[in-house]
Amino acid sequence: MSLQHVSKRWIAKALCSRRQLLASISALALAHSWVPGWASVLRGGGLPWDADGISPPVPVRPGPWVYFTADEAAAVEAIVDRLIPPDKSGPGGKDAGCAVFIDRQLAGAFGDSRELFMRPPFARGTPRQGPQSPIAPRASYRASLAALDGYCKATFAGKAFASLDGVRQDHVLTGLENGEIKYPDGDGTAFFEIILANTIEGFFADPVYGGNRGMVGWKLIGFPGARYDYRDHIAKHNEPYPLPPVSILGRDEWSIRG
Repeated sequence: MSLQHVSKRWIAKALCSRRQLLASISALALAHSWVPGWASVLRGGGLPWDADGISPPVPVRPGPWVYFTADEAAAVEAIVDRLIPPDKSGPGGKDAGCAVFIDRQLAGAFGDSRELFMRPPFARGTPRQGPQSPIAPRASYRASLAALDGYCKATFAGKAFASLDGVRQDHVLTGLENGEIKYPDGDGTAFFEIILANTIEGFFADPVYGGNRGMVGWKLIGFPGARYDYRDHIAKHNEPYPLPPVSILGRDEWSIRG
């Protein structure tokens, strides 16, 4: 399966000092945590941590769009199916659930950047620094999709992006990628880069997040998924992995019968 448009993408003394510093910090932290924490255990106050204090992923279930409007969803489904088109090796981005993956991510912590530092000053950073914008992905997607359809309607006799044929859709996406298509407000190339990255993430992420339906992305590259043990096959280089991939949730055919 082809991914269209995917064209891009000191000193022993100092080290010793760093190790000494880290060791000192660790020892200090351990000393501080030992006394109140274990003292409470000795007094019968329980463990110094919360049992099962984790936040497991919530499985994405089939259903209506959570963040996208119908028109936005149609555009995103069309985009992901051009970025990863269906062919004889398997389904494309749409049928693999990439749009659903993006929708659920935008509706969650990724969409509103709640887990990121979002205070000024904001300056254009290097690629390694990641996004340096006061605009969260959720708002950026909405504005960019509106600008995309506005451009298409003005250019193609009132047709939205999702209504264009594949050739014209590819032409528009290529224009966004190389900067030939300019938005009145916003950055079309930046939008292309983020939706491309999110599409690839949706195609190869664990199915628990809504994409990679049927683990099609993993099957394509021979990835075993979340299998607990495949040591017998680690040394077998250049040999296909013989077992089907496993999701965090297992496989559909696995069930516990009473």
